[in-house]
Amino acid sequence: MTIHSLPARTDTPDQAPAEKKPVRRGGRRLLRERAGRQHHAGPLAYVLLVIMAILSIFPLYWTMVAASTDNTRVSQTPPPFLPGPNLFSNLARAWDEAAMGKAMINSLIVAGVIALSTVMFATLAGFAFAKLRFKGRNALLMLVIGTMLVPPQLGVVPLFMMMSELGWSQQLPAVIFPTLVSAVGVFFMRQYLSEALPDELVEAGRVDGAHSLRIFWSIVLPVARPAMAVLFMITFVHAWNDFFWPFVVLDMTNPTVPVALTQLSAGYVRDQSLIMAGALLGTLPLLAMFIVFGRQIVSGIMAGAVKG
Repeated sequence: MTIHSLPARTDTPDQAPAEKKPVRRGGRRLLRERAGRQHHAGPLAYVLLVIMAILSIFPLYWTMVAASTDNTRVSQTPPPFLPGPNLFSNLARAWDEAAMGKAMINSLIVAGVIALSTVMFATLAGFAFAKLRFKGRNALLMLVIGTMLVPPQLGVVPLFMMMSELGWSQQLPAVIFPTLVSAVGVFFMRQYLSEALPDELVEAGRVDGAHSLRIFWSIVLPVARPAMAVLFMITFVHAWNDFFWPFVVLDMTNPTVPVALTQLSAGYVRDQSLIMAGALLGTLPLLAMFIVFGRQIVSGIMAGAVKG
């Protein structure tokens, strides 16, 4: 009987096995892995950012240039593009002629109260529309959104009559109370809390025996802080720059900043450099506020984006 020997092995025990071919991963998994990587912007992105920054800063720069010259130089063709020597003198004239001191205090009170009340009431209403279950919730939300379609000019006459009946004509409460909350703020906070606030957190608070206000204070406010900062900034700027309703209900003895600036354009010959100086004075508080709180607002937005 013939015994056939087995073929000898060509590999040794110490030899490493052959490498396996890489398995192709799914598209979604690959996208998730790439999403966490840090991407570097190319030269084109930096060029576009520089162009957008120049276009954004140029109106403020032109206001400063026009405020630093005289009316004759501003009206020339081509206009000046370098600052002149009259900046501080024009600012002092605008401050005195328009009573900018009192106007800025009034605007600070009006914009601050409106921004704080809008943030608080809009967050409360947004939480109710987003996470609470009650009868007629969708109908009420549609009603709130529907008010955004009504032009505010249609309610000027009855609103002015109401303020006169209350004795608030030519006073700051007439500007503050009609705008204590806005439909845009309610809708904004409702959309944010619908995505950023998990239902499990609200249910956990219910299980622990917390009522709705306790849940709002301990759970909703920390989650909603980034959106509240953004809403406060937008509302404050809008209230500071509002002209139409304060111009209707206030007089020149108790104006806000936009109303006070109309005093600089009175007369047959308008001093454009003086008007620009007043506009620059009215813009400086907003710039200072953004410089002080801009980092906190941006960091809050980024924190909310990461959590989402």
